Amino acid sequence: MSSTTNGQWYPPEWPDRIRALTNGELTPAAPRRAATVLLLRDSDSGGPAVHMLRRRASMAFAGGAYAYPGGSVDPRDERPVAWAGPSRAQWAVRLGVDQAAAQAIVCAAVRETFEEAGVLLAGASAGTVVADTTGEDWEADRAALVAHELSFADFLSRRGLVLRSDLLAAWARWITPEFEPRRYDTWFFVAALPAGQRTRDVSTEADRTVWIRPADAAAGYDRGDLLMMPPTISMLRALEPYDSVARTLAAAPAQDLTPVLARAELVAGEIVLSWPGHHEFTRHIAPDREGTQGAGPGAPDGPSSTLRTTGGTPA
Repeated sequence: MSSTTNGQWYPPEWPDRIRALTNGELTPAAPRRAATVLLLRDSDSGGPAVHMLRRRASMAFAGGAYAYPGGSVDPRDERPVAWAGPSRAQWAVRLGVDQAAAQAIVCAAVRETFEEAGVLLAGASAGTVVADTTGEDWEADRAALVAHELSFADFLSRRGLVLRSDLLAAWARWITPEFEPRRYDTWFFVAALPAGQRTRDVSTEADRTVWIRPADAAAGYDRGDLLMMPPTISMLRALEPYDSVARTLAAAPAQDLTPVLARAELVAGEIVLSWPGHHEFTRHIAPDREGTQGAGPGAPDGPSSTLRTTGGTPA
């Protein structure tokens, strides 16, 4: 269970874990590389809409929160694949990693989008894209990928498909805070929904999917109706100014991919939790009046620490 200020995901065990980290009692877990894709389509109501999933409440990480299709890199994502678009070397420069890692991250983005939304950014040639992925044979392959029974490289090879890296554009990079037990180094991409394809509610990790305008989703977050992690709502706010998918994609090359990593400090016994460059997420967590140091992991009633905001919607 998590508590929120507006719709910000806030696990009850954070205060204890932050204090343990700042006291040198917690060793940060190494983050796993991951990729997330914001699928976009132009809407009739003005501006692009983005595809979002609500993670099942039973999920160990961010249960109940709205997110985008994505997941961690599979070591097999480094296997050779037919490739179109910017070269691996160009992607390595853009993503700030070596070429093998760049391919794996891009492959993970395309693979996870197919696994979680049924949308495939690949085609029979460098200039084409699959028009329909709704048949039983496609579903069998998708399920095999989810079960790790089939590698993405073998899937593309068997179907004679070329990965269309040019259909992706990198937008941001966030790293899970050091006090979280599950950590990810995640690259966020934007992509247009290919003509003829449609998203499907197929993810076993989600209980709801929706196409929604970024401004509407952000408004739901501000009201406290939609639960989200900081990078999720940050991406929505970043997309709000663009009135079409084409303009959004055109803006991607100028986006800063410097990793965003939360900072946690103890100031006079109060935890100050912040995300550099994203003032609205700053939180001040003070011990309660009885002097306890926050709820223990899994506490059902939320943190016993008092939480107040510095930026964004007040609690």
